Amino acid sequence: MRIDGKGLIDRTKPVRFRFDGKDYAGYKGDTLASALLANDVRLMGRSFKYHRPRGVLTAGSEEPNALVEVIGATNQTPNVRATVQEVFEGLVTQSQNRLGSLKYDLLAVNDYLAPFLSAGFYYKTFMWPRAFWEGLYEPIIRRAAGLGSLSGKHDEGTYEKAFAFCDVLVIGSGPAGLMAALTAGRAGADVILCEESHALGGRLLSDNQTVGGMAAGDWVAQVVAELQALPNVRIMARTTVTGAYDNGTYGALERVGLHKPARPNLPRECFWRIVAQHAVLASGALERPVAFENNDRPGIMMASGVRTYLNRYGVVPGRRVTLFANTDQARGVARELMAAGVTVAAIIDPRPEASAVEDCPVHVGAEVVGSRGRLGLSGIQVRKGSEVIEIETDCLAMSGGWNPTLHLTCHMNGRPRWSEELAAFVPMEGAVPGLVAVGAANGSMSTHGALATGHAAAVKMVEALGRKVSVPVPEAEDAPYRLKALWAVEGKGRAWLDFANDVTTKDVKLAAQEGYRSVEHMKRYTTQGMAPDQGKNSNVGALAVLADATGRAIPETGTTTFRPPYTPVSIAAMGAGGRAEGFAPQRFLTSDQASRDRHAPMIEAGLWYRPSYFPKPGEATWREACDREVNMVRQAVGVADVSTLGKIDIQGKDAGRFLDFVYTNTFSTLPVGRVRYGLMLREDGLVLDDGTSARLGEDHYLMTTTTAAAGLVMRHLDFVHQAFCADWQVRFISVTESWAQFAVAGPMARALVNSFLEVPVELPFMGVAPVRIGGVDGRLFRISFSGEEGYELAVPTRFGEALFRDLLARAETMGGGPYGMEALNVLRIEKGFITHAEIHGRVTAYDIGMEKMVSAKKDCIGKAAATRPGMWGPEREQLVGLKAQAPISAGAHLFVPGQEVHRETDQGYVTSVCWSPTVGAFLGLGFLKDGRARLGEKIRLVDHLRGLDVICEVVNPVVHDPEGEKLRA
Repeated sequence: MRIDGKGLIDRTKPVRFRFDGKDYAGYKGDTLASALLANDVRLMGRSFKYHRPRGVLTAGSEEPNALVEVIGATNQTPNVRATVQEVFEGLVTQSQNRLGSLKYDLLAVNDYLAPFLSAGFYYKTFMWPRAFWEGLYEPIIRRAAGLGSLSGKHDEGTYEKAFAFCDVLVIGSGPAGLMAALTAGRAGADVILCEESHALGGRLLSDNQTVGGMAAGDWVAQVVAELQALPNVRIMARTTVTGAYDNGTYGALERVGLHKPARPNLPRECFWRIVAQHAVLASGALERPVAFENNDRPGIMMASGVRTYLNRYGVVPGRRVTLFANTDQARGVARELMAAGVTVAAIIDPRPEASAVEDCPVHVGAEVVGSRGRLGLSGIQVRKGSEVIEIETDCLAMSGGWNPTLHLTCHMNGRPRWSEELAAFVPMEGAVPGLVAVGAANGSMSTHGALATGHAAAVKMVEALGRKVSVPVPEAEDAPYRLKALWAVEGKGRAWLDFANDVTTKDVKLAAQEGYRSVEHMKRYTTQGMAPDQGKNSNVGALAVLADATGRAIPETGTTTFRPPYTPVSIAAMGAGGRAEGFAPQRFLTSDQASRDRHAPMIEAGLWYRPSYFPKPGEATWREACDREVNMVRQAVGVADVSTLGKIDIQGKDAGRFLDFVYTNTFSTLPVGRVRYGLMLREDGLVLDDGTSARLGEDHYLMTTTTAAAGLVMRHLDFVHQAFCADWQVRFISVTESWAQFAVAGPMARALVNSFLEVPVELPFMGVAPVRIGGVDGRLFRISFSGEEGYELAVPTRFGEALFRDLLARAETMGGGPYGMEALNVLRIEKGFITHAEIHGRVTAYDIGMEKMVSAKKDCIGKAAATRPGMWGPEREQLVGLKAQAPISAGAHLFVPGQEVHRETDQGYVTSVCWSPTVGAFLGLGFLKDGRARLGEKIRLVDHLRGLDVICEVVNPVVHDPEGEKLRA
């Protein structure tokens, strides 16, 4: 029910929304949970395993019970926390995990079958009769599994991704976070303040406190106004920092449009990658429940949640509230409820020495041992000594103490330490470089402690940035935090630990009894902490029960591993921009329009669009154009755009050493101004890629990769650098899109190139030199992928189209012109050059005849693995050339003539084929068992799919100019 005069909602702006087909009214500023509670709706969901009735437990993102589906016009989002979802006009939601209505869930029969569904039952059942698995067991399990449902339609919502950089990132806007942001902001540092709620202030919005001599809410408003006025401070509300990563990088999810009616181009969410020099973790603490018999009924809530609903939303979850708490701070909930005119039925405090000064019944040295009320709490049983007392109540506010919200400090394999004083885990200092936990997140539970630690952390950070600041810490509550650790109340019935996954104290004890003493084993055996809330409310309580069951202390028992994300992140947000063309972007060359002007059909090569061939009038087929282009290159000069080749700029004192490590051959001895062909292996010894690297300076190299493997090689270099040589002085970056590069090949290539250069150069084969072309700095490489004398001209991308058009115009005056992918493929097959058609991930350096390129004088990635038995020898399929007078096909298999065609007699396969106008025959490249020893043999090529059965001659892969005289001319 609503309480007049309470809350921060805007009562002048009513909002209509729908839940389970029924219309309700709320106000702007309400969450779905607060609005439903205001309408006396307590039943909001069903538990996962037993389908027990569940109501809201908390008021934040840690909520395990009140998970709903939000239904939009183009999407349906499951597992949305009612405690986080803000109401807006037209919001449509429904409960989930039920068969039938929420009130009459047919799957609630599971609760009566609980004795047969204890922890780990799925490991021991569904084994007999065997035939029942696919026909009966699996369909039933799949129907019952999962939480929530999807619409089955494409999500047409808009999602975004963004990047931000700052000096200081402040995570959380409670007293510690606001003080840290204010201190760093006044010092002039670039500050980003992230708050997962729509309003800043944290627990100061829920507690009736004073800060600096004024009401806490007024102090918050004053600080927020100042922060908003500072140009160096960015406030990001509705933004949850979800993970901490290397090099000061943090992931954050911003709910951009989830609190508004959908409209075109309004993003639903934005996933941020924030890079910060320093970070302040002011995430506060999470209140933990106490496990007792039937402690999961709707109406049983965390005391902090009751307080938040009262002071922030003006809502009381019941008319007769009872408090069960083991801390002095929780008593404030009862006092604030009574001040608001709400009846407090009783206070139950398990500490015998606790005070009893409140104006209501107070039972010290007592414990709640049970509850009643199937669809909503109606009463509790309290044990005081040997006496059991019945109390009529419809809301129980419980508090078992607080756990610092330290999850982000563990995202880089850090482990928290146990504090006996707090009976909780606290973060280890330095667990995440640059991140400092403050306030309740670091165990400082008073408001003054939060303000002081937030201020101190910010002062150190701004001093490290070379700045100075003086900001006074305001006066605030500084009461000591005292509690008696209480994890579970002994009883015969089921006492719930993990509300989301229906894990009880008996389940944890059973896991220990069956040998699962490790916390990680217990977690998997019981599914404790594996629900959408990831055990935020229950993990520490479960550890305490496991410790007791195994006769160990909690620190000895340990804790589970916290991994990102801290709260669920939609795949659509992480993959923002990755839909349709965003998933497979169309990449166009600078020469794209010039190629289309010449009517070239464009084909996909990787993610790029490249010209297939350049037709001329009178040419009826692509073959005619291709043959002409091949002859043109062999006899005159041809121009091709090769900008798609991966280009990686590598610099640093250890650049040569790094290339020696990733390539099989040596590059540290390569002279400046020369280029060398290199072979790269994966860790398993198979070929990853081939390409060239040019030495542009003493500590400066430019690596070229194949088009297909440009991204793969970049990732490989990143991995090798981070995993094996992070301390080497080397840095690299992809510059593929920064340079437009054009191959000029043929007997007249040198004349064409020198016609462009301001100062003509004479380059040796595999040389490189800086050049100037029409006042533009460029690079000239003498390398060839055609077998003819060849060059590659590189200029900054913005000059690419102009250079290409000019190259073609001059080439045509020399009897040359452009050539496309089809001709390029023919030229390289005639020369025996490989592409990823050959190095497809299953071949070794030995298979392609390059075993001598694996240097015996140094180590490299994959070298050891490449020497394993079976990675070399005559039994392996080796690269060969094929020559035939009839059409042949890639993908065909090879057999000995006269032998039966089946899998056991398979001798190899074909990877690339073409018609060679130079040789006057069909040529192919393929892999044949012991192929290098079988040159001159006849082999049978069979392709059942295309109906081909052809006798081929096994030849050397290099058919054109085997001595290399032309390309070295």
